[in-house]
Formats: sequence, structure tokens, C-alpha cells
Amino acid sequence: MEKRVRVVIGVACALACTLARANAQVNVTVSSSQITDAYMVWSQSPYTAANFPADGGNNGGGQGWSLIDNTAVFSGNTLTLSPNTNTWAAGNTYWTNPDGTGANTMQASSYAEVDGGLYAGQSVTLTFNVLSDTLAAAALGGGYTAEAFIKDFGPGYSYNGEQTVALTSGVESVTYPLTGNNPGEIVQYGFEVIGPDANPATVSLLGDVVIAPVPEPSTIGLVVCGLLGALAIRRRKA
Repeated sequence: MEKRVRVVIGVACALACTLARANAQVNVTVSSSQITDAYMVWSQSPYTAANFPADGGNNGGGQGWSLIDNTAVFSGNTLTLSPNTNTWAAGNTYWTNPDGTGANTMQASSYAEVDGGLYAGQSVTLTFNVLSDTLAAAALGGGYTAEAFIKDFGPGYSYNGEQTVALTSGVESVTYPLTGNNPGEIVQYGFEVIGPDANPATVSLLGDVVIAPVPEPSTIGLVVCGLLGALAIRRRKA
């Protein structure tokens, strides 16, 4: 009986490890040690995606920011994203409309960057758990949207493509298959909030989105093996 238990445990561990080592597959999740970069792109009205400089428009700007400036805050590995308040400037007509609303749509990206072609030729999947999403609809620009993304760049940040998924609730994922074997390929994965710049005095009324990590398949496999091993030891002592 004891031998049979060892065989079952061995097979289960082998299956778990095989799952963890799926061919040409990279699995990532939310991590404060990985998602450390931030970038902001902004565009004045009309509020269309094509108006962002990153999409070929010329009415706005873009530059690297910090996570704090992007209002992206980690507590452990749980990430909270809120509407941007860093550019709010009452009386400055570039940033603030006469009625007190934000004059720009902000695209705040918080992400991890992997360069050197480390993921070249593999399929990258970002999996995460949306614990809550209370971003409120606003009159300007149709409110706020939040999404997860994986972006692919060549050397010098030449744009190759991307995949996005809107954040709703519960466990979600987004996958981007990288092709070829480019030694200079750059991959970015993370999250972004798009919407008007907000007044710091009232931003708390606009809500936020809270995102937690999901164990990667390799971690799940190790946990399964550990539990089965503990069970075997317990049976031997019985």
C-alpha cells in the first residue's frame, strides 16, 4: 500500500511539474518587485485614441513618470490604481477647463519591462485577480477605463504590437504570442488607467481598481507536490 502511495505521488508531482513547464509559455502576475516602471501619455480634446501621441496624434505629450505620480500604489503585491491627479493645476487652461474639469485625457501605464529578448519566441500570459473596480463614470470623456496589457517592442522601442483586456472582476488574463527570436526584443506587461486628469480634492469620489496576484503554474505545482509529500509522511507515521 505504501509503495502504491509513493507511485501515485510521483505521478501527480510529474504532472504538476509538466504543467508548470508548458512549452514556450511564460506566465507572469502582479508583483511589486517586477512592476516598477510607469509612463504617462496625455491628449487634449477631442478625446479619441488616435489623438494620443503614441498613436500618431500630436495634441498632447508623453514621458516617463513614477508609480506614485501615476497614482499606482502597492501594498505588498496588491496594486491599487486611481485616476491621475499629478497634473491638476487650477487656473492653468492647458490642464484645467473653465468648468473645473480636467482638460486632458491621461493614459497612465504601470508595468514591468523585460528586455534583451528574454521572452523572444514564447507566449506571454499575464494573469491577475481584480478584487474590486469602483472607477466611476464621469461627464468628461466618458469616464475612466482600466485594462491590462502586454506590449511588444523591437530594438529602440520600435512598436511591434500589443494585446489588452478590460478589467472587470475576478481572475482574468491576457496573452501575447511573441514570434521569431529577436535578441533585442522588449516586452512590457502591466496595467493602465485612461481618463481625464482629476481634481485631488474630489478624486476619492471617482473610485479605484484593486488588483492582486494569482499564483503562477510553477508555484501551484510546487504546492501540490509539497502537500502530497506531507500526506505521504503522515501515512507512513500512522
